[in-house]
Amino acid sequence: MKILITGATGLVGRNLINKALGKGYSVNFLTTQRDKIDSIDKCKGFYWNPYKGEIDLNAFENISYLINLAGASISKPWTKNYKAKIIESRVLSSQILYNSLVDLNYKLEGVVSASAIGCYPSSLDRLHQESDKFNSENFLQEVVKKWENSNDELEIHSKNITKLRIGLVLSDKGGFLSKLLILIKLGLGSSFGSGNQWQSWIHIDDLSNLIIYSIENSFNGVYNAVAPNSITQNELIKSLGKRLNRPVFIPNIPKEMVKIILGDRSQLVLDSHRVSADKVLKSRFSFIYEKFDQAIINLKLN
Repeated sequence: MKILITGATGLVGRNLINKALGKGYSVNFLTTQRDKIDSIDKCKGFYWNPYKGEIDLNAFENISYLINLAGASISKPWTKNYKAKIIESRVLSSQILYNSLVDLNYKLEGVVSASAIGCYPSSLDRLHQESDKFNSENFLQEVVKKWENSNDELEIHSKNITKLRIGLVLSDKGGFLSKLLILIKLGLGSSFGSGNQWQSWIHIDDLSNLIIYSIENSFNGVYNAVAPNSITQNELIKSLGKRLNRPVFIPNIPKEMVKIILGDRSQLVLDSHRVSADKVLKSRFSFIYEKFDQAIINLKLN
């Protein structure tokens, strides 16, 4: 099978490519940097610039599946301009992919697109299912709504559209863990606010395996890409401290202080998302790492 990946040089993209090549897939990828076209062994790179509407249509030759992971990081400061970039990086990417398929009059077997569990309303009590409705009441919900809607437009050119709402990705190669681990190693690990907020996570290997599994089993619709066992932020910090043999004694950072320091971006650490993995489990997908402690033992965190 031949697949085309956007966001291939990102954290998830790099891991996914290794898994796909290991299964004998042929891989094309799109990159916004011309000097990275030949940067991934055993893959073919092609240039695109969604902001300028530029794309090498040769990237689609004999492609069965498109895996769309493109999107600017949400961890950088949310200035007015950067907020626009976060949305545009997702929406414009989907639009140019759509236009390319129109120009080529090409129909795919399927599209797998990244999305995020940040769409769900923050709640300490609710277990969120894929069928839960959400509005654009905050910035993350606005991003996900526009992101998913833009990918829905690809439906006319694909037999299946799969949207994976991804939780916190556990990796020793980067992502949210890298910043958190620095503080814990310095003995400054602490939860934000009450620390009772739920954190739904997934090991990066399980995420890549799930993407491939969704292709091989013709998924269609929305799936929560999270492990079956969410934990609270307090539990997460304590588990990481134990894993690194560092005590976590510092009191939690008050909610009001977090909001002063991070502004709107504080929802990234204060919101609570307990998200169900039932739909994925019912598909008979097998997680390698179902529990947080099990997942971080596998990672090289020291």
